[in-house]
Amino acid sequence: MPRLLIVIPAYNEEENIARVVDDLVRHYPQYDYVVVNDGSRDRTAAVCRANGYRLIDLPVNLGLAGAFQTGLRYAAENGYDCAIQLDADGQHKPEYIAPMLEALEQGADIVIGSRFLTVKKPKTLRMVGSYIISWSIRLTTGRAICDPTSGMRLFNRAMVEEFAQNLNYGPEPDTISYLIKNGATVREVQVEMGERIAGQSYLTLWKSAQYMVKMSISILLIQWFRKRDTETPYPERSL
Repeated sequence: MPRLLIVIPAYNEEENIARVVDDLVRHYPQYDYVVVNDGSRDRTAAVCRANGYRLIDLPVNLGLAGAFQTGLRYAAENGYDCAIQLDADGQHKPEYIAPMLEALEQGADIVIGSRFLTVKKPKTLRMVGSYIISWSIRLTTGRAICDPTSGMRLFNRAMVEEFAQNLNYGPEPDTISYLIKNGATVREVQVEMGERIAGQSYLTLWKSAQYMVKMSISILLIQWFRKRDTETPYPERSL
């Protein structure tokens, strides 16, 4: 089995983080994990310390992109073969990690846990953005991604290193589109996602609309001007 690191970015998730990590420790001990506390204003870091969780505690809020890149930098420096993002709100189910690893071992560079690979996407206001982003990716890459906004994404070693050492590499659809244009193989695996049990999502309807516009502009225009470093080897160190 490849050495996998589960990266759990967490911002103000004191009500959820123990449930998420304890489930991993009890039922999926074969996987390593690290919680990246993204400058939370609540007791997220305190809960992690009290329970002895593996924790990277950022002193300020960097946003999802910065927190995720921190986790992938940790994975790259410590020799992991691959890394996956699991949200701290518990919506991503670790039972799907195994089939996603199978897809990775079959030659994928990135595997997306997709809600809509075999299930029809609902026609709701919230899904309008997903339709538009999917269309933007297909227009610019020729590749159909059914669930471009899914945060449950698995990356092989080459992608881990690339995220760790390049600027502006957030775990977002525009970066996935950019990597597809540059030769990355992306596959999707059908998953089911749970509902947030506690706390509140930062994605309001207004923020979702802003996100859709931002991602679409980035995919259609900005991605053509990004710079990429795939030549510099990433240093490794032991745990």
